[in-house]
Amino acid sequence: MSFSMSGKPRGLVLRISFAACCAAIPLVVCLAISPAYALSEIKREELPPTVTPPADDMSPPGSTVPMPNPVGTPPPSSQPTAPAEAEPDSPADGGVTRPRVDPDTPVPEVIYDLGKLPEPVRRMHDLIVEACKGGDIEKLRPLIGTGDNTTQLSLTDIDGDAVAFLKGLSGDPDGQEILAILEEVLDAGYVHLDAGTPQELYVWPYFFALPLDKLDAKQRVELFKIVTAGDFDDMKQFGAYIFYRVGITPSGQWSFFVAGD
Repeated sequence: MSFSMSGKPRGLVLRISFAACCAAIPLVVCLAISPAYALSEIKREELPPTVTPPADDMSPPGSTVPMPNPVGTPPPSSQPTAPAEAEPDSPADGGVTRPRVDPDTPVPEVIYDLGKLPEPVRRMHDLIVEACKGGDIEKLRPLIGTGDNTTQLSLTDIDGDAVAFLKGLSGDPDGQEILAILEEVLDAGYVHLDAGTPQELYVWPYFFALPLDKLDAKQRVELFKIVTAGDFDDMKQFGAYIFYRVGITPSGQWSFFVAGD
């Protein structure tokens, strides 16, 4: 008998290898003919069965988590709900800066003669026009005023410097476009409103107080110096002139320069 380098009998090793091969064959055959399972089926088999709690479950209070209310259902409140307060009605005219178009009242007189203005009103009008013609928007600062006498420049509150706000309305960085609009508005005819009342005002342009559907051909030409035909169509749908307008009180205070509805 010969021996391998490892010292084990060579014949014995061969017999052991042959026996191992014979034992493996039945196992391979069984695996080949056994049915295959999908991965999803195997995973389902591994899941534990669902446990349904008995109907007479006597769990101690506080051991279960309460379910939330359905979406959109307000939570119950132990406090009584106070009735909502009705919002106060807004003034019928919408404020002094709002268009004054009332079909049930006579159309106010359209005035072009600046000589009919009270002296304080005429002076403020001329100072504003002079500042616009000079092209320096800073010239408007002393005319705008401060505190309770500040000129209203927006239908909503504004933050920051008034002159900077006007520059922001302009299409150019120096505010010269808004100066041109302001001058053009003050070159138009005006109306005298609420004479003899605390709300008395002189307002430019006169379209502020006239129904747009009653403008004649001459007046429409004057309107197109300030707005475009497209703007005019939009305003007719709204029912009033809503572009820039200027109001000056009888005492000569520049009350507002605003646009919008």
